[in-house]
Amino acid sequence: MGKTRLEAFSDGVIAILITIMVLEMKVPHGGTLDTLLPVWPVFLSYILSFIYVGIYWNNHHHMLHMCHRVTGGILWANLHLLFWLSLIPFASGWAGENHFASAPAALYGLVLLMAAIAYFILQQQIIATQGPDSILKKAVGNDWKGKLSPITYATGILLAFWYPLVSMALYVTMAMIWLIPDRRIERALAHHDV
Repeated sequence: MGKTRLEAFSDGVIAILITIMVLEMKVPHGGTLDTLLPVWPVFLSYILSFIYVGIYWNNHHHMLHMCHRVTGGILWANLHLLFWLSLIPFASGWAGENHFASAPAALYGLVLLMAAIAYFILQQQIIATQGPDSILKKAVGNDWKGKLSPITYATGILLAFWYPLVSMALYVTMAMIWLIPDRRIERALAHHDV
């Protein structure tokens, strides 16, 4: 199977997730700036979640460019990733609505942790289909960000029960690290005709 349908389906799901997140934000009643104060946590949660969904969309896009063919394992791994990404609007809304309280901050971290694990599984499925000379494996290399992410999210989950704002700060930090452009896959694509 070619990868075009997989890319189109994934792009559609991610676009819907962003739409759901923005529609969940309720417009405050009143025409003054002070009416915005009660909704600032919801807006901050939306910004963070938008960034995370954007990071996953961008990295997913690059990773699929390395994929020559799609197997059943890749399809299921992709659905697994999309499942966890689909929970971001719920976790984001709960965290924002409750001003980043302990349980919502922990759930937000759990969703991020599971999405990171699901992304790793999808990456490994693609590498396995490419064989021992996998271009993606060479491009990913050490993948220090991929290794740091689950550790950071797990730490955030644990800290959420005592210091929920610290756990949210960890999630923000990890998002900022991922926003730094990573050219490994682009360089690998430039050196190979994929």
